[in-house]
Amino acid sequence: QFLMANKLDTAMWISRLFTVYCSALFVLPLLGLHEAASFYQRALLANALTSALRLHQRLPHFQLSRAFLAQALLEDSCHYLLYSLIFVNSYPVTMSIFPVLLFSLLHAATYTKKVLDARGSNSLPFLRNLLEKLNANQQNILKFIACNEIFLMPATVFMLFSGQGSLLQPFIYYRFLTLRYSSRRNPYCRTLFTELRIVVEHLIMKPSCPVFVRRLCLSSISFISRLAPTAA
Repeated sequence: QFLMANKLDTAMWISRLFTVYCSALFVLPLLGLHEAASFYQRALLANALTSALRLHQRLPHFQLSRAFLAQALLEDSCHYLLYSLIFVNSYPVTMSIFPVLLFSLLHAATYTKKVLDARGSNSLPFLRNLLEKLNANQQNILKFIACNEIFLMPATVFMLFSGQGSLLQPFIYYRFLTLRYSSRRNPYCRTLFTELRIVVEHLIMKPSCPVFVRRLCLSSISFISRLAPTAA
């Protein structure tokens, strides 16, 4: 009754569980490397479906207008719909699957707890303990996801020069990264950029750091700071 009363949430729950399943079989290629590549695509397509459903839930009345598009781009679900479309036809990159896997796992765990509560407060205690441990590490997981989002930017550039990526991919991914940086709901991308800058500045200001390395790092920090959008 609970699942039928919340059909859209249940559909997203199932698609997230399928995303976790496909992502796990890509990261751990138990069925062979050839099959792993197909699971990579399936995971991203399932994530795209979840993101589209979530976006429809957040903005139910579609309008073909500039204002609607601007509003949609503020939603995290729209960001990861774009993310899935960026990588679904690209060369499989393990780093790119972790944000999809972990976000799906976190959201699926939250809804699984609701399903267990609907069954009874004492149902499946072992599974409840696992979900509580996952929830306790949520902040660390979100920071890890943000770190993946950031370091995928140079990875897309490397893929371009190695012949495994397209010319447009780094530019589209840069747009995705600016959306994540400006996210209203998830500040972890901004936080990680700040923390990385503090760490790098601390290291290059040490006397043992070569001058040319210090200048290169300061120039890089200045360049990245100019590219950063204004946070929402």
